[in-house]
Amino acid sequence: MFMDNYLAIAKETLHTEAKTLVEAADNLEGSFSDAVEMILACRGKLIVSGVGKSGLIGAKMAATFASTGTPSFFLHPTEALHGDLGMIGKDDSVLAVSYSGESDELSSILPHIKRFNIPLIGMTRNHHSTLGRYSDVVISIRVNKEACPLDIAPTSSTTLTLALGDALAICLMKTRGFAKEDFASFHPGGALGKRLFVKVSDIMRRDNLPIISQKSPMKEAIVAIGEGRLGTVFLVNDAHEMVGILSDGDVRRALMQEQFSLETPAIDYATREPVTISDESMLASDVLVLIERKKIQILAVTDHNGHISGVVHLHDLVEKGIAS
Repeated sequence: MFMDNYLAIAKETLHTEAKTLVEAADNLEGSFSDAVEMILACRGKLIVSGVGKSGLIGAKMAATFASTGTPSFFLHPTEALHGDLGMIGKDDSVLAVSYSGESDELSSILPHIKRFNIPLIGMTRNHHSTLGRYSDVVISIRVNKEACPLDIAPTSSTTLTLALGDALAICLMKTRGFAKEDFASFHPGGALGKRLFVKVSDIMRRDNLPIISQKSPMKEAIVAIGEGRLGTVFLVNDAHEMVGILSDGDVRRALMQEQFSLETPAIDYATREPVTISDESMLASDVLVLIERKKIQILAVTDHNGHISGVVHLHDLVEKGIAS
């Protein structure tokens, strides 16, 4: 019974906030475009400022801007009043967030910002508030109803502010032609960075590869599979060109045959003309796609003569964070 009540409350909350976003989208004003143009014209950084819940949202907005091609950082108004105001340069712009537009701490730094003719974008519900009057451009974050049942706690309004910050960032990204490669440059340690920067040459195994002659008997191949610890042995011809691959699965299937013999050439049970790649500069993420499409676990890397120069195993991709 209580669980059903929780679900009803949660659904009402989500519907209320979703309705707020739809209404804001339908009534978006031209001042939003003016704000985008102002940020694009900024030769310095975009400093975001706010107090309380607005400050928390502002910090997230600054992080989003910074990671999507708009140099930005968050400046708390209180810190600004005690010396950090000097962090705002003459080429910077300021995005100030306050739902009421009357936050004491924020209002205190606005005259100093305007004294240096710093472009100011205000996000507030009231165009006639202190923040609204000081701002060159005002983006309305007014909501008809907070999701809070008391209509007091910032809920719908903070969701709207966050979404409008995202909308600004996306407009800036698209206008600047910011691509996933650029995003990865700011996140080299993240999953996307790895997918876009890690190459085959960075992860392939080169040493002590299990390679034997195609004429080798199965007993030698089985030993090589065990010693190589890849679950596979690669077969080459007299010119050292790769001609086949024998996996432990192939060995198990061979053992089930009545005519199986340990003296039989390994090539008789191997996969001939296996999938290979020859480009060591190929992205590891593209290798993952190939491995998944071919439903294999290991891929040989060959040089222009068909000689094996390395191998990439699915486990290597998982270890490097390319695959999950």
